[in-house]
Amino acid sequence: QVQLVESGGGLVEPGGSLRLSCVASGRNFSIYDMGWYRQAPGKQREWVATITSRGVTIYAESMKGPFTISRDNAKNTGYLQINSLKPEDTAVYYCLVNDKWGQGTQVTVSS
Repeated sequence: QVQLVESGGGLVEPGGSLRLSCVASGRNFSIYDMGWYRQAPGKQREWVATITSRGVTIYAESMKGPFTISRDNAKNTGYLQINSLKPEDTAVYYCLVNDKWGQGTQVTVSS
């Protein structure tokens, strides 16, 4: 079974950048698609982006531009680079692999 641990979140000023990581334990990470989602306070969890097992990237329409999803199968790790952060990007960010969720990493954008 895949277990996921996200990291890389934190407090950042508007306009800043972060790179989130999602490390997967277990076997066969490379054969699964990986997705990133986020949940802002008081809102439903929303999809941000997906990278397929073959490396094809797909983004939610509103997430194009500031977000870049990638993966390193040799390290069993997926990434979400977020640039030009805005206060409305404040949320807990989660990764999803093979129907398993990580615990999330908090991103707070504030001056």
